[in-house]
Amino acid sequence: MKKLVKQFEVLNWASLFLKKHNCEPTIAKILLRYHLRLTESEFYMMMHEAVSAETVSQFKADIIKHVKTGIPVQHLTGYEYFYGRKFIVNEHVLIPRPETEKLVQHVIGLAKTEMGAESNVNIIDIGTGSGVIAITLALELPNTNVFAVDISQEALVIAKKNAQIHQANVSFFHGNYLQPIIHKKIKADYIVSNPPYIKQSEKSSLATTVKDFDPALALFANEEGLEAYQKIIKMVPKVITSNSKVVFEIGYDQGSSVCHLIKNQFPQSSVKVIQDINGLDRIVSTQL
Repeated sequence: MKKLVKQFEVLNWASLFLKKHNCEPTIAKILLRYHLRLTESEFYMMMHEAVSAETVSQFKADIIKHVKTGIPVQHLTGYEYFYGRKFIVNEHVLIPRPETEKLVQHVIGLAKTEMGAESNVNIIDIGTGSGVIAITLALELPNTNVFAVDISQEALVIAKKNAQIHQANVSFFHGNYLQPIIHKKIKADYIVSNPPYIKQSEKSSLATTVKDFDPALALFANEEGLEAYQKIIKMVPKVITSNSKVVFEIGYDQGSSVCHLIKNQFPQSSVKVIQDINGLDRIVSTQL
């Protein structure tokens, strides 16, 4: 008869295995919790409980797969958390990053300060991916109308599933940048976007979990990473009101370039660059 293995023993094996192969040891806890279907408190309470041989086998297979291929843990579990909520992710969408929560937080702060009791405010999310930005804004700002656009039909399938799970009222459109919004003659009070902004030349320096598994469409842009900003900014005049705001997530070295693009199109605009939790330039916020 095989000796039953306890939870803490399985966790210790995986943590050491990951560390030995220069992988993040905390992945062991995330994956083991996923396989055991436990909450965080249950996970720690049951450290001395036995784990079934089947679960150990499945868990070890995922750990080894991550080490060998670099597949992100989120693709193994099928979800990631964003702004305290659980979202479905897969190979068709960008895995949400904590830095993007700063973008959402900034927009919520702007809207709550400026809207008051006003409703029928229109927020446009360009390049919605998994829908985390649009859905979070719709849930946190219930008096707004949120519209989300993506060029990827596969991404929109995931975004719509996430909206359904969270019962968020978001209107999704398939298309390139602001084209569907222009076609529908929707006016935007807030335009929000985390577009592709990584230079093609930087691909080799990215982690395997990013460059081999996140969709290239959501990562890379031509024109030194500025192409998406250029195209969106050119379309903005067709959708804005007299008091519209544009908020972009940017790469750490793109603040001055994106500000310059905006100022060229809107010389009278007020533009500021905001840093993320690591003190790096992360957001360009514009009052047109």
